[in-house]
Amino acid sequence: MKRIQENRQTTSETSQYECDKCKDTGWLVDGNIFKRCECFAVKEALMMFENSGIKDENYTFSNFQEWNETSKSMKITATQYYQNFTKIMNDRQNSIALLGQVGSGKTHLTLALGLNIMKSKKLPVVYFSYRDTITSIKQNMTDEEYYRRQLDRFQNAKVLLIDDMLKGKTSDSDKNIMFEIINYRYINRKPIIVSSEYGIEDLLNFDEAIGSRIYEMCKDYMVEVQNNTSNNYRLRS
Repeated sequence: MKRIQENRQTTSETSQYECDKCKDTGWLVDGNIFKRCECFAVKEALMMFENSGIKDENYTFSNFQEWNETSKSMKITATQYYQNFTKIMNDRQNSIALLGQVGSGKTHLTLALGLNIMKSKKLPVVYFSYRDTITSIKQNMTDEEYYRRQLDRFQNAKVLLIDDMLKGKTSDSDKNIMFEIINYRYINRKPIIVSSEYGIEDLLNFDEAIGSRIYEMCKDYMVEVQNNTSNNYRLRS
């Protein structure tokens, strides 16, 4: 009976921590060597989402409104991707793209995916808000150290979420930056979660090298919403 009570006490003590490895300190200690725990990267990524104004309670699968067949198809695809993520994350087809019509719920579902992967699968997801991020990178391209540091962050993220890819006016600089990021992730089989108003043909026309890589990575989990106001949730009657 004493041993059972001790086991119960140990279980109770362990469960008070979000991360049992580091006891929520964010550090692992091996002798005199300190290193960051894996949970720290997840907390940093969640903070980045919050700093971008993304509140996790606003972007869930359960509060996504299915108002037509297209929205149902998107939710099914996103849910299947999430359920299979751990199995496929190191494969060639390990990514997802929700493309097309403005206001169809693409951003809602991609953010829900990112937040769920971080919270449930304990993997950091780096948020790439396309227009803001690409502008910042281009404005600082003459600073080689800054430029390489930013590229490295997006190239090597465990999971990269690109929101509203190619939103706004694009240039050759956009192509060069995006190719460096997408090509690196393609070669190293690192997952991307993409939302864009561009369809796959538009992505190919923008740059075939970028578009074809995205297609190959995402083709098992891709929904292209037809450009039609009936698919715009904001304009529903």
